[in-house]
Amino acid sequence: MKLYIAIPATSALVYRAYSHNSLTPLGIVVAVLTAIAHSVHPWSAPFALLIVFFIGGTAVTKVRLCIKTVLHAESEEGFGLGADREQVKHDVKARLTLSSSGASDGEGARTHIQVLANSVVATVLILLHARQLLARDKSGNASYGCWPYGDDLLVVGIVANYAAVAADTFSSELGILSTSKPRLITSPRFREVPPGTNGGVTLVGIFAGLLGSFTIALTSVVLLPFCVVGLTSRSGKIFGDNQPGFDGGSGWGWRERILWVGAVTLWGGLGSLLDSFLGGWLQASVIDARTGKVIEGLGGKMVKLIQAILGISRANHCFHKVPVTSSSRGPSSSSLRRRMPASSEQQQRNQDSKEISGEGRASRRIESGLGILDNNSVNLLMALIMSVSGMIAASWCWDLPLRSILET
Repeated sequence: MKLYIAIPATSALVYRAYSHNSLTPLGIVVAVLTAIAHSVHPWSAPFALLIVFFIGGTAVTKVRLCIKTVLHAESEEGFGLGADREQVKHDVKARLTLSSSGASDGEGARTHIQVLANSVVATVLILLHARQLLARDKSGNASYGCWPYGDDLLVVGIVANYAAVAADTFSSELGILSTSKPRLITSPRFREVPPGTNGGVTLVGIFAGLLGSFTIALTSVVLLPFCVVGLTSRSGKIFGDNQPGFDGGSGWGWRERILWVGAVTLWGGLGSLLDSFLGGWLQASVIDARTGKVIEGLGGKMVKLIQAILGISRANHCFHKVPVTSSSRGPSSSSLRRRMPASSEQQQRNQDSKEISGEGRASRRIESGLGILDNNSVNLLMALIMSVSGMIAASWCWDLPLRSILET
């Protein structure tokens, strides 16, 4: 990647993330390091995929907010041109989800953990592939200049990662706009769940995911240095009679490229569905019992529930909503407070007021999921599975040993 392109592009991303508070300070640092790792690759495609993913995710977030703002304006009386647009966006988001901090807004600056969850797998693969290309260049291997058909499984893994995370981002941001209620993908009967529930899928979300992976597929087919049919590689080394890959050669003709775009798009869509399945199975979706809204953990972390206080019980790692009775209270409130310092007593009072409604019931309940992983872990696991399985699939289709990803 040319430095005169990478440096200004990275600086622009940093400025936007800082000015719009879309990343935490540590998140910005990790994002810069990720961009540097992508830019050391000799090809421009890896860095471009990172940029397209970032811009695409930002764009669909803005589209979602704009659509919901328009709907909000049409449904509210007295909404005028002089209204505070940012406040309207906040109110719109508040209608869908809650923050675990108690605020009526699930959004916030993305952390370094969220940045790594989406990009660390691709970063490792990019560095491995850059090492391979540099080793081939020293040995005079012609494939350094272009990508032959049926070779370089690492390229497949890199593109598969970004196709999957882009599909998941588009699906999450736009799927919540569906007028129909989501269906839980892990439920045998695909029961309806509140918007924002982990594992909830809609047709709008599925097609939005395919759109996201298509942007990555289109970027890759334009910028990857495919070996052209009947021509030499970019390094000037002649392959000889370079036939299309479907005809036994190493060239990428129009048929091979169309197949590539279709395969990457579908693979990304499958990644979005896998993320929904893993989220619905391994990640707990916590519902505010009074509003029926999903509570989102700050920075993709788990939403915690208070156990064994005023009627909230836990059995076999599952939480249940139970009425408060004299037998279920356990130790009295006064005896608990006698054991705690003043600061802890005040914190306990705050927790009691948050967790217990006026009717003496738990104000939070788990809608679905085991609560083993948080959102960041689910995203990372999905990206890893889709990248590795993509390389395995390509290895089988191209009859190329999987161990080639470690060879130089």
